[in-house]
Amino acid sequence: MKIEKLKEKLKKYENIPLSEININDVDEITDIKINKRKSSNDRILDFLNTVKNPYVFKHNGRLVRIGFADTNITADECLTNVLKNLYR
Repeated sequence: MKIEKLKEKLKKYENIPLSEININDVDEITDIKINKRKSSNDRILDFLNTVKNPYVFKHNGRLVRIGFADTNITADECLTNVLKNLYR
């Protein structure tokens, strides 16, 4: 998926309230397979291309929303840390 399409996808899903999300339309995080041998940027791109909604996933049947604080930490750094912790 091209970068512009990914940006559109991120913008589309960024502010959807959990109350408007059908749990059956959300990816189970443990079912998402990312190649650990790829660079962190490629893993992030794989994740964004794979998931339906990059901000919301299921874990053990519960909805989880990813959010970012207003800090100097970039989204790339946050997502890299999340992926590193999930796919050790």
